[in-house]
Parts: sequence; C-alpha cells; structure tokens
Amino acid sequence: MKTILITGGAGFIGSHVVRLFVNKYPDYQIVNLDKLTYAGNLENLKDIENAPNYIFEKGDIVDESCISQLFDRYQFDGVVHLAAESHVDRSITNPMEFIMTNVVGTVNLLNAARNLWKGKEKGKLFYHVSTDEVYGSLGQTGFFLEDTPYDPQSPYSSSKASSDHFVRAYGNTYSLPYVISNCSNNYGENQFPEKLLPLFINNIRYNKALPVYGDGLFTRDWLYVVDHARAIDLIYHKGKQGDTYNIGGFNEWKNIDLIKLLCKVMDEKLGREQGSAEKLITYVKDRPGHDKRYAIDAGKINKELGWEPSLQFEEGLSKTVDWYLNNQEWLDRVTSGEYQNYYKEQYS
Repeated sequence: MKTILITGGAGFIGSHVVRLFVNKYPDYQIVNLDKLTYAGNLENLKDIENAPNYIFEKGDIVDESCISQLFDRYQFDGVVHLAAESHVDRSITNPMEFIMTNVVGTVNLLNAARNLWKGKEKGKLFYHVSTDEVYGSLGQTGFFLEDTPYDPQSPYSSSKASSDHFVRAYGNTYSLPYVISNCSNNYGENQFPEKLLPLFINNIRYNKALPVYGDGLFTRDWLYVVDHARAIDLIYHKGKQGDTYNIGGFNEWKNIDLIKLLCKVMDEKLGREQGSAEKLITYVKDRPGHDKRYAIDAGKINKELGWEPSLQFEEGLSKTVDWYLNNQEWLDRVTSGEYQNYYKEQYS
C-alpha cells in the first residue's frame, strides 16, 4: 500500500484530486492535509470522508514541526502539493502571506521529503502543482511552452515561480524525485466564489453588478477542474521524473466574451429575457500589474501521456452553472462563512 500526501485537499482543485485518488486507488492510503483557510471546505469531500483509505489532517505547511511529524507518522511514498494562496487580488493586498505559504511552506515539504527519502528515492515522487502565471504575459500571438522563460508579474505568480525554482533546485542538488505541472485557469464545481465564474453566477442570480476589470479584453485559457485532476493523475503515475508538463484547456477566451456567454447561459437557465444579465456588466478600474494574455500549449502532455480535455467549454460551462444553481445551499454557506463550522461539527 502506498501512502500519498495531498496538500490543500479541501480546496477547489485539491478536493477533486483527493476524490479521484481515493476512488480510483483503493490500495493507496490518501492523507489530505489542509489548513482550512477561507478557501478550504471539507463539505467538498462529504461523499468520500468515510472511505477506508482516506484520512484528513488539519495543519499548516508553514509549520515545520507539523510537517515533520506527519512525514514521520505516515512515511509518505509520494506528495501531490496543491496547497497555496492563489488569488492575485489578495496577493496585492497581502504579499507576505503568499510568500510564507507558497515559498516557505513548499520548502518545508521539500525538506521533509528529502529527509525521509534520502538514500531510498526509488518509487518516491514529489509532485508540485503550479500555474501558467509564472510565465508572465503574452502578446496577441504565441503560447506558453514548458521551456518558456519565467517572467512573473504579481506577488502571487512570483511566489509560485519561487516555489517552482526550489523544487527543481532540490531535484538538482539533493536528487529529490520530482515533477512539476503548470496549469491554466480552472473552472467547475466547488470553486470559492471570489473567482470569476462562481462570483458572476451568484451575482447574476441576485441581480448584482458584474465588475469587469479595465476593457475586459484580458485573455485566459480555461480548464475544467475534473480534467485537471485527470491530468494530475496521469502525470503522477506516468510522467517523467524531473520534467515539467503544461496543462491547458485548448480554450482561450477574452474575459468580456466569456462573461457575455455566461450571461446568455444564465438568462436561459433562469428563464429570463435574453440580455437581462448583460445589463449587470460594470467596468471597473483595472487591477495593478494585470497580465494581458495567458495561453498554454498542452501539446506535450497530449503527445506523451495521451491526455486531452474531456468536453468542450460550452458544455463544461453549462454543467458548472447547473451545479451552482442546484447547490445554492453550498454557495450560501460558503459566502456566509457557515461552512467553517463543518470542521468543528465533524472533528472537534
């Protein structure tokens, strides 16, 4: 039996990865480590919380003692590291929090893995999940490749770039077995509603303003979170150690075009007159250091591992909207903060 540590497993992407590993690999013991910040929600995992191969541990990756004790207790064979502060706007307001979690926290995990695996690295793996934002901003053409030079433009992307460098440095200096993936914008079920799609779905439902930065022409590649989890599974089990894989949805959208499509879908699903939601669009002052365009070339993972998105964006968007409309109680509990009581109810 392998024992795998998944950090940040109560978060948006992490919960989908935990669910996939727990269900797909009954012979693995999956340990989910999460600090349960505002973005960590154990209700995301209610369907597998009693699985015999699943364990939840509340803890902070910045706490070196906590990490060391967990590695001693469980003797992890692998790490899938997703725990991170991830919202650019928050990083502009409080960059130190991002430095501590994303840089210091990652190095704590690397040190613990190095100490445990030293001299017995065979069969071990440290998988670091990163972002396309480390590459900076693109012009009107071109795509991010795995060897694109780093050019982070925000405190968030700078902290993630730093953690990427530390992972590679530990691989080079200490022969720590590792792999890194850099993904594009994720969307789907269970996403904390500070991010664009769940925020706007909720705002449209209650006829609130839809704040659009600048001219709305910022471009992003969108990846369905379930497809991201599938890619992580493939890379963990079949990826080449010491390598990097870009994961994208082959799916570029200008923000304003995406928002208008969402408005159309929401009007249809809510039975409102077409154009009703678009009237809620409100242009606001652009945020500092806003990257103009991200675009991932995911050809490598497609060719080497056979991964590709499972659905077209319009289908994924429709499924996502349906989920939020059908899980209003979940959304209400998250926006009110009530979900944070779930941990106390379950584990205190």
